[in-house]
Amino acid sequence: MRAPRTDARSTSAKPRVLLLLIVLAAAAVTVAAGALIRGKSYIVVSALLVIYAMVPFFASFEARKPPAREVVMVAVMVALAVASRAVFAWLPHFKPMAAIIMVAGMALGPSSGFMVGAFSALVSGFIFGVGPWTPWQMLSFGLCGMVFGALAKGGVIPCARWTVPVRVLVGAAGGLFVLLVSGPVLDTSSVFMMLASLTPEGVAAVYLAGAPVNALQGAATFATLALVGSPILERMDHVRRKHG
Repeated sequence: MRAPRTDARSTSAKPRVLLLLIVLAAAAVTVAAGALIRGKSYIVVSALLVIYAMVPFFASFEARKPPAREVVMVAVMVALAVASRAVFAWLPHFKPMAAIIMVAGMALGPSSGFMVGAFSALVSGFIFGVGPWTPWQMLSFGLCGMVFGALAKGGVIPCARWTVPVRVLVGAAGGLFVLLVSGPVLDTSSVFMMLASLTPEGVAAVYLAGAPVNALQGAATFATLALVGSPILERMDHVRRKHG
């Protein structure tokens, strides 16, 4: 008599579903507590909600059980991203860090790319300052690594040597992503921290004030990807093939 076959996918999905339910419950409790406390509690509530949103990404990376050599590559790219931000500290708002994180995502995949982005924001925060905005930075830069890792995994962005047109297109995509997605995500933290009450006019003013900064960071991302994105990606691909 044949033994009943267990569905491995449904078994592995159970912990993820349970984790999602826990995260949703924690978010609901946090929002309810913030509504009861009132005052400036929405600053803490917003930061906690962003942390909750990142939990599934960290759990996915851990569940994948990456080999030690991949963890080392993640750490190396985090160090490189932090260094790229520190080197240009003298030039306000010009940060190549997002471009380095995007390249890491292309080379290592979406989940590792998110980890590089999130930890780069956290570690660099110990140099430039840590506060309620730090979780928003982790989410913002984590999305850079995750999205461009997914684009490379799907074949939209080539992982081989880039031609000049490809460099320009990838650089433009990175710059636009920072301008339209990553930057506004980070600006959302300013909405909660700067406004005494949330009004459409006040929210619009915060996002408009952040647009020039996002444009400058987008330009830095474009220049970095176009100039050094391909060499870094080729080097990482060489290391990956050499060490399996």
